[in-house]
Amino acid sequence: MEGFQVVSQGPLSSPLTGTVAVSGAKNSALKLMAASLLAVGRTTITNVPDILDVHVMARLLEELGCTVTIEGDGSVSPAALTVGVDTPHELTPEAPYELVRRLRASISVLGPLIARCGRARVALPGGDNIGSRGLDMHIAGLHELGATVRIEHGFVVAEVAGGLQGANLWLDFPSVGATENLLMAAVLTRGQTVIDNVAREPEISDLCEMLIAMGADIEGVTTSTLSIRGVEALRPVEHATVPDRIVSGTWAFAAAVAGGDLTVQGGRARHLDIVLDKLASAGGHVEDDEDGFSVRVDKQLASFDVVTLPYPGFPTDLQPFAMALASVSDGTAMITENVFEARFMFAQELARLGADLRTDGHHAVVRGKPVLSGAPVMAHDIRAGAALVLAGLAAQGTTTVAESHHIDRGYPRFAEVLSGLGAEVTRVQLPDLTP
Repeated sequence: MEGFQVVSQGPLSSPLTGTVAVSGAKNSALKLMAASLLAVGRTTITNVPDILDVHVMARLLEELGCTVTIEGDGSVSPAALTVGVDTPHELTPEAPYELVRRLRASISVLGPLIARCGRARVALPGGDNIGSRGLDMHIAGLHELGATVRIEHGFVVAEVAGGLQGANLWLDFPSVGATENLLMAAVLTRGQTVIDNVAREPEISDLCEMLIAMGADIEGVTTSTLSIRGVEALRPVEHATVPDRIVSGTWAFAAAVAGGDLTVQGGRARHLDIVLDKLASAGGHVEDDEDGFSVRVDKQLASFDVVTLPYPGFPTDLQPFAMALASVSDGTAMITENVFEARFMFAQELARLGADLRTDGHHAVVRGKPVLSGAPVMAHDIRAGAALVLAGLAAQGTTTVAESHHIDRGYPRFAEVLSGLGAEVTRVQLPDLTP
C-alpha cells in the first residue's frame, strides 16, 4: 500500500516558497469528457489535469464506443493533458460497474446517453466516501423530460420512446450532478427546457460554454435558472478546461498551514472570494494579479468560522483544509458542514494528530494549538487525504498518510510538488493491514 510521509517540526518551521501551477478543474474536465458523447466526431479538451480519474473516465468512454487519446501538454501547465474523444454514430449505452464504482462523476454519462441513444444503463456510482448524494433529482428531472427511469440490479436504467421533450424543472437543491445531467439531456430535446435552482459553480459555466460552442442554445449561464432550447445535433469542438478552484484553494491553505509565500499560477481569485477573504482577515497576505494570486503567511493565523454552502458559498471540498488550519490557529473555530454529511470522518484522523476538536451532527468546534503531533493516519477521500498531508506540515515529527491513491485522483504529483516548494514529503510503501 502506498502512502505519503511528511516530516516537519511544526507550523512555520519549513515555510513553503515558490510558484505552483494549477491546471484544469477535475470537476469540470470529467463532465466535459462526458459531454463529448453528444456530438459525433472528434472533440478535443485541453488543460485537463493529469490525475487518475481522467484515465478512468477515458476507459469508461471507450467502453461506450469512443476512441480516446491522451497526450501531455506542457505548454499549458506541467501537469496538463489534452484529451481527444472520437465519438461514433452508434454508442453502446451501458456503463459497467467495474469502472463506474471507481468514479462518482461517471453518472454524468447518463444525460448524454439518454439524449443520444434514447436509452441508457449506468451502474450506480462509487467514488469518495463522503455522503449519500442520491440520484433522486436526476431521475425526477429525466422523468419530466419524458424518460422512464428505474433502478434495477445496481443500475440506473433510462428509456424514452420518440425522444425527450422539453419541460419546466425545479431542483430541490442546487445539485451540481443533477444540473449537469439534466442540462446535457436537455440540449437535444424537442422544445424548451427551463431548469430552476441550478448549481452555479464555475464548472457549470464551463460546461455551458462548451455546449454553446458545440451549437447548444442555452441562456442564463452563471444564474440560478437555465433556459435551454433543444437542437437537432451538436458538433465537436476544442475547449480549454477552466482552472481548478479547489486545487487553487488547497495551495492557498498549504501556505496558511505551513507558512510561507506561494504564488498560485493559473488560479482565479474571483472563484475563491470567500476563501481568500477569510485567510486575509485571519492575518494572511493575499494578492491577486492577471496570472493568478499569491498567499503569504509568516505568523500563526487567527481562527475563523466556516459554513459550507453551494457556490458562491464556502466550498465543501475545502472544508477539511479549513479544519486543518483551525487546529493550529489562534482561537476557536466553529465549522458547519451543510453539503456532505460524512465529511467529518476527516475529524477522526485529524484528532490522531493531536487536534483539539469535537463534532456534533454537522457542526465541529476546533480549538487551535501551536503545533500538532505526527502520527499514522488514513485518507478516506481526495480532499481529506490532501488536508492530512498539509496537517502533517503543522505537526512535529513524522506523519504517514495511508491510502494516498485517493489524493492522486485529484492532485497531479501532490507529494512531488510539495517537495519542490520546500516541504519534506515523500511517497513510501506502507504495510498492507487489510485482514
